[in-house]
Amino acid sequence: MKTVALHPFTIETALDDLDRYVGSVFGESPLSPAFGKTSQIPPVDILETGDAYLIEAELPGYDEKGIRVQMDGNTLIIESKKEEEPARDVSPKKEGKKGNEDRYIIRERRRVSFSRSFRLPEDADTESVSAGFKNGLLNLEIKKRAGSQKRVIQIGSSQE
Repeated sequence: MKTVALHPFTIETALDDLDRYVGSVFGESPLSPAFGKTSQIPPVDILETGDAYLIEAELPGYDEKGIRVQMDGNTLIIESKKEEEPARDVSPKKEGKKGNEDRYIIRERRRVSFSRSFRLPEDADTESVSAGFKNGLLNLEIKKRAGSQKRVIQIGSSQE
């Protein structure tokens, strides 16, 4: 008998996986309304320790000033917008001449933005979230409430 392991997923992650698969086969369609304005969801790792939840998100090419982390009730939201760089003027300037406009021959870098939400467990202390950013990795630590941490209860002999 075969065993099938089911992994929890949301409709959003399933649609993102399907979109990535279709995009890898056919590429991005110029007819798509989102053409040129892609939305990429960064991969994350979430680890539960005895006293905290740790989230690590890969954000290569992002600047920490462009990343926003916020709490909305019991929901943690990570979002950013990465704007395209404006066209650079690489042609030599000629005095008295105007109308020498540069144009791209190939333009593959596009504006990328994302927003990710995580519903935190009831034992997460939403007031004690700390964040760090280094080498394209966003690290978040959310402490667990003191009363919700596991503790060992000693079993003693009953007193009669």
